[in-house]
Amino acid sequence: MSPLISPSHPDRAPDADAQAPAGMVWIAGGVFRMGSDLHYREEQPSHRVRVSGFWIDRTPVTNAQFRRFVDETQYVTFAEIAPLASDYPDALPEMLKAGSMVFRQPAGPVDRRDCHQWWEYCFGADWRHPVGPESHLQDLDDHPVVHVTAKDVEAYAQWAGKTLPTEAEWEYAARGGLDGTPYAWGNEFLPSNRHMANTWQGEFPWQNLRADGYERTSPVGAFPANGYGLSDMIGNVWEWTADWYSSDHSEQAEKTGGVVLNPRGGARDQSCEPDPRLRIPRRVIKGGSHLCAASYSRRYRPAARFAHPVDTSTCHIGFRCIVRPFDRGPRRARPD
Repeated sequence: MSPLISPSHPDRAPDADAQAPAGMVWIAGGVFRMGSDLHYREEQPSHRVRVSGFWIDRTPVTNAQFRRFVDETQYVTFAEIAPLASDYPDALPEMLKAGSMVFRQPAGPVDRRDCHQWWEYCFGADWRHPVGPESHLQDLDDHPVVHVTAKDVEAYAQWAGKTLPTEAEWEYAARGGLDGTPYAWGNEFLPSNRHMANTWQGEFPWQNLRADGYERTSPVGAFPANGYGLSDMIGNVWEWTADWYSSDHSEQAEKTGGVVLNPRGGARDQSCEPDPRLRIPRRVIKGGSHLCAASYSRRYRPAARFAHPVDTSTCHIGFRCIVRPFDRGPRRARPD
């Protein structure tokens, strides 16, 4: 392992003799237009942002990589621990068992205003058992790890000598140098009728046509990388960021009439659901997943964003890490 050497300017790559962290790509800093005025309300307003350069994982963290972390640290994820009644006073006693949220495909059309029609809190579901206690990771080493909460991914990042990206850093990297296009690969969702990401085809949530070849997650790198050489920034699994959720970009955009430098998201206490019974802080997740569909949730775009509770793991949320060589001087990143 070699230390990362901080360059003299945050937009230039580290010195040539500094070894790139294994499995990571250098993203030179720059200015881009963050958000979108053309899709969902929470993506508005589009505004100019500058980010400093950083290294980012080429792919989402895989099951094999996460297993190494668990084997070395004996870490136990949130989904593997039974919830405490003191933390969830409104929960039914019979629900206070270790588990995680798993997608269950209905047999036919359902009321899409009620996500309980396809989401189930499944006892025994966790990162080792992605679709329930009888499932396993055989042949899934190169798939993204799922069923990880914000605390879990932060623990991994700390172990790896890395950190989580901010929403701005994540979106800048996802765009792959294409500023202003709706998709990470350009203006068309299916250029030349080619699937560019693992998403849902058919009527969500009951009809999965699998035209892209996958029913659930796919191996990282199964679809074309973006302009920066990053795979699965769109689709496959949602990805955690470091930022607390805010309802839109208004406050950030109003902070300056010019360019916002390295924005860091909203306030923790303001990220919770408005319902006083649901006071769990929420982080921004980005990128969409294999469950995003043209017929339901068109969030397979760099600008798309969603609020997710920090204590909730699911079968369609993973993560990737970054290294900022300018935060605290030289850092060491574990090789993959």
